[in-house]
Order: sequence, then C-alpha cells, then structure tokens
Amino acid sequence: MTPAARLSAAIDVFAEIDARRRPAADALKDWGLGHRFAGSSDRAAIAGLVYDALRRKASSAWLMGESTPRAVLIGTLHRERGLDVAGIAALCSGARFAPAALTDAERAALVRGDMLAGAPASVQGDYPDWLDPHLSRVFGEERAAEGAALASRAPLDMRVNTLKAEREEVLPKLAHLDAEPTRWSPIGVRIRLAADAKSPAIHAEPLFRKGMVEIQDEGSQLAALFAGAKPGEQIVDLAAGAGGKTLALSAAMENRGQIYATDIDKRQLVPIYARITRAGARNIQVRTPRGKADMLADLAARADCVLIDAPCTGTGTWRRNPDAKWRVRPGALAARLQEQAALLDRAARLVKPGGRIAYVTCSVLEEENGEQVRAFAGRHANFSVEKPLHVTQALGERAYLFARAALISDAGLLMTPRRTDTDGFFVSLLRHSA
Repeated sequence: MTPAARLSAAIDVFAEIDARRRPAADALKDWGLGHRFAGSSDRAAIAGLVYDALRRKASSAWLMGESTPRAVLIGTLHRERGLDVAGIAALCSGARFAPAALTDAERAALVRGDMLAGAPASVQGDYPDWLDPHLSRVFGEERAAEGAALASRAPLDMRVNTLKAEREEVLPKLAHLDAEPTRWSPIGVRIRLAADAKSPAIHAEPLFRKGMVEIQDEGSQLAALFAGAKPGEQIVDLAAGAGGKTLALSAAMENRGQIYATDIDKRQLVPIYARITRAGARNIQVRTPRGKADMLADLAARADCVLIDAPCTGTGTWRRNPDAKWRVRPGALAARLQEQAALLDRAARLVKPGGRIAYVTCSVLEEENGEQVRAFAGRHANFSVEKPLHVTQALGERAYLFARAALISDAGLLMTPRRTDTDGFFVSLLRHSA
C-alpha cells in the first residue's frame, strides 16, 4: 500500500472507532480481516496513524476547525508527525486510493499552524472535557501539560526477571534495539520509540521466550517494588489479572515464601499460568474464583502483604490506550470506586498485625487515589498510611530524586509521564498496627 492509501485506510478505521465507540484494537483487527491484501507493515503503519490520531484527537480537531475523522487525521499529521502543507497535500492528492485533495479551508488551517494558546485545557491536554475538573483537582494549572504528556507515545519498557538474569546481562543482548537502563527501576530496560516507529517484536526475542524479560512499564515495576516483598513472606495479590506484578513480587522474593494470586474476574487470570511457567516462578499459587465461595478464607489475618492492583479508570495508561480516554464515562468512575473500596475492605481482613496493604492504581484521579485511601483509613482505625518518603527508600540512592519528581501527598505518591517518565501510577502503603 502507498502512504496515501494507508492514510485513507486510517481515516476509515478512525471513523469506525469514533462512530461506534469501539476499542481501537477491535476496529483495526476487523479492518485487517476485511483487507487481507494489506501486509504486516501496512497494518502497523495504519495502526500507528490511528493511535496517534486518538492521542491528539482534541487538539488536532481544534487546529483544523472541525472534528471529522479526516480533519483529525490531517491535523495529527501536522501536530504529531511534523508534516507541512506540501507533505500533507502530497498524501491527500485525490489520486486512486488516496484521500481527496486538501480544501482551501484545510490549507489555511495548516498554514496557521498550532494555535492552541487560547484553547481550553482539555484541548491542549487532549482529554475529555468532563474530566477537566477532576484533573484540575490534582494538577491545577499544570493539567494541560500533564494531559499532553499522557497523550505522548509511550516507550517500550521491560522488567528483567532476576530469577533468570541480571540487567547487565540483558542489555548487551538487546543492543540491536538501542535498549537502555530505565531511569528509576533497578531492573528495568527501556526502548524509546519515535512517533512513526514500528514496535519491535519483543515476543520473538530469545530473551523473552526464555523468560528473562517481561514487558512491564517502569511505573508498574516501581509499584511492585514499593510493596516491599521479601523472601519468605506470605503475600496475597487480590487483583492479579494477567500476573505482571505477581511475577515481579515472585522475583523480589527469590522464589521463597508464597504468593496467592486471585482476581474477581477469573477470565483475567487466563494468561498467568503460561507466564508463571516461562518466568520460572515456583512460589505462586493461583486461586481461581468459584461462585460465591471465599477462596481466601484460610488466609484471614495471615498475610504479610496484600497487593491491590485496583480496577480503575485507567487514566494513567492513556499513552498506551489512547482510545480508552474517549470511551470513559462518569458512570465508569462511580463503578470503579465501589470495587476499589470493596477490595480494600477485603484486604483488611487478610493482613496480619504489623502487615501492610499495597494499594495501587493506574489512575491519576484523586477520587480513586488519595480520597479512597483516606476513606479506608477512616473505616479502619487499625490501619495508618506509611509515609510516602519512607516508601521511596526502596530505590536506594535514587529515592531522593524520585521523591522530588513524583507528586507526594499524605495518602501516597503519584507517578506521571510528565513527572517521572512512566505511566500514571498511584501507590499507597497502609500498615496494620501491631
């Protein structure tokens, strides 16, 4: 396919996502099935254009003066890919399989360039307008800048599985991908990706197949590290999902002690079994929900730590799931808040005196983070919030700089792409009084 044909296809896919509020991955998969002539490079290029347009949907529409799929894609080419009028006109030529030629109004909009200075914060930050009061509560006048960072493309981060390898051993074997150490995580590896770069096929790398590395954002690695798992402990992962943090805890525990991994939705646990085998983790016991039975009843007041990787709005992962930010609705926030409170109360029954709850969200919203923690502490007088500055000591010599970068509150610490160059993660440790 020509670059112009790829752009035309991206406009069609974006229109499908926008009109039906479909997940981008589903719409792209359906397009590929209906256009089998398109090769893998074509599909990757089209997906890249679609995801870029979703990241910059509001600002691109503002730039072009209209919010049609075509306008958003054209605006994205200018804002995200840096194409000038001539470059965009060459793609929008009106030739066979190419988008129609640029109109005079479109040319004028592109000539004017970025005119976002007077735009609302939600446009400058590329997020839904209804979320503006929520982000203002957390970031104040910096919310547009924080939103813009959440709209950037994320790097590819990996966690070195210390059960099988060390970072110094892994980095040379990924030199062909320009891998580098992560800034904060002592076991992280990062591959930076340009706006139009194709994601490397990490799953095909020998290191991945042998379980020496796992794909995991640096912020997620840090959240697991801050849980403070130690060899020999008894740990419960209440919302284990596919097992990313479970595996990180297993490695930190050096395969000693026991991790009990479960999830409200047993379907989320399906990938964990293969990942456990590949990682060589031997201290993980998966407890799949069975109807209304309490699969953790025997662990009451026995856990050294309960990790809650809480279901949330996912506002901190917009770099990786840009379509999700346009689908989230106020009702979803209310539902997540109920689930989070229920998980916290369940965790309180499992922690032994002197033990801790590690409460983690991939959200930047105060309602899901600090407010949730304070409400829990109000319901459970035998729990107190561990000082975030003490929690960061897990980073050793990096702790001081990290604490200056993260947003610290009385309830926990918040990472964001703008502040820590990670996904948005909130972490709070709640200690059970002995």
